[in-house]
Amino acid sequence: MKVTRRVTLGGLLAASAAGSANAQQWRPPRAMNWIVPFPPGGSNDTFARPVAAHVSRTLGQPVVVENRSGAGGTLGGMVVARARPDGCTLLVANSAQSFATVVYPDSGFDLLRDFAPVSNIARVPVGLVVNATRLDVKDIAGFLAAARKAPDTINIGSSGLGTMPHLAIELLQRRTGIRLMHVPYRGGGPALQDLLAGQLDATFQPLSTVASYVQSGKLRALAVATTRRESVLPEVPTFAEAGVKDFEVSTWYGLFAPKATPAVPLDAIHAAVQAALAESDIKRIWAEQGARIDLESRQAFGEFVKAEVERWSAIARTTGLPME
Repeated sequence: MKVTRRVTLGGLLAASAAGSANAQQWRPPRAMNWIVPFPPGGSNDTFARPVAAHVSRTLGQPVVVENRSGAGGTLGGMVVARARPDGCTLLVANSAQSFATVVYPDSGFDLLRDFAPVSNIARVPVGLVVNATRLDVKDIAGFLAAARKAPDTINIGSSGLGTMPHLAIELLQRRTGIRLMHVPYRGGGPALQDLLAGQLDATFQPLSTVASYVQSGKLRALAVATTRRESVLPEVPTFAEAGVKDFEVSTWYGLFAPKATPAVPLDAIHAAVQAALAESDIKRIWAEQGARIDLESRQAFGEFVKAEVERWSAIARTTGLPME
């Protein structure tokens, strides 16, 4: 497993200045437009808008966050891909765009081909949770044993076909050799409601979303799909600790520019975003959303995105996708 090197904010600013002497002096020539390729009110908005406000103050230009939804985020992506590469039009993408080419093959959208990664914004880890009454298992070992004893009988919900939770289910089956009964919903909320109502056995959810239900005993969290435990439920082991290796899943959010955008604006925007992520109000909002703040270089973010695209696209190609 590739380990991404984390650096301090001061180190990021110094590296940015060293990499491009003019980056710290760059200012947008006009108002910036950040395209969110999903409807208003979603998680992309939740994370983009506070960061945009900080970046606006840092770079001295308004930052307008605009929602342009459709085709799993590919329509808004194409608007940015065709925009002038001057650092003023950016895409607020999430992990769904890492395999959008497979899900929507006719969209002409390709995250690696059409965009330059600018900065991470947030990463929200997910965990496997079960209905504590409906499925009497205490840990991952028990879950796997139950699935092997009765293949295709454990109902596990997702937020829909071609979504990250759907691919997480596929990845879990590949890593462990089990067979589950996938039940796609129209969003993670309905899946969670059916899990609480006893209509589902299991689902993948952000731990922050289910923490209160786990603490009350309605749900049981079996494992979190990260490299370290999460503070919201520190007693929940990672999949690796539970014996399932190479199983890391998160919903991530990041900023992307048209591919031909020069390094100077990319470095300046990256530094401004990373500075925003170090602010106390951002840390508070992210903690409320169960999101991680990882300060990292622009290069490290690009390497992360490349690895995500390669991994999830490979899985999506063999799971009954593309979408019809």
